[in-house]
Amino acid sequence: MNTPLTLTPFPSPFAQTGNIRLTWRWLDDGGLQLDYQVDGFPQLRLPAAGPAQAADGLWQHTCCEAFIARPDTSAYREFNFSPSGAWAVYDFADYRQARPFLAEKPPTITVDRSSDGFLLSANVDRSLLPGDAPLQLCITCVIELRDDSKQYWALHHAAPQPDFHQRNSFILTLARP
Repeated sequence: MNTPLTLTPFPSPFAQTGNIRLTWRWLDDGGLQLDYQVDGFPQLRLPAAGPAQAADGLWQHTCCEAFIARPDTSAYREFNFSPSGAWAVYDFADYRQARPFLAEKPPTITVDRSSDGFLLSANVDRSLLPGDAPLQLCITCVIELRDDSKQYWALHHAAPQPDFHQRNSFILTLARP
């Protein structure tokens, strides 16, 4: 594992508490493991645990995300990992220009819940990555609280509103060792 990276909240009129950290590592089979440590959110609303299946709209509730691209293209892939165990993978030709994509081997997600957070580990198979390393990533989390408010966390906020699709938000570059 590497040194944890700290996500920051998008400025909001709501009180901001908590911490979100990411660690990552390359898997022996060429896949990528992303570990999101979310804690310090006493009012956190988590979706109920459910089956590990594809689902849309996960970002509308507490959800961890990774946007992954090769440095030489405007195309990218979006991954949503829900603490429920559900997942989604979207493919984009350019900024918010979705195109069909079938995830042949879904990501695997494990979640350890606590009273004020969770640890979510997502393993992304090499076949799901948009190419070989180096890769550029935008790492984000949507945090839903019990009062229905949402907080938007990321390694970098590049727009005047929460918009994780902004290509200049892909600030984490991962190269193979």
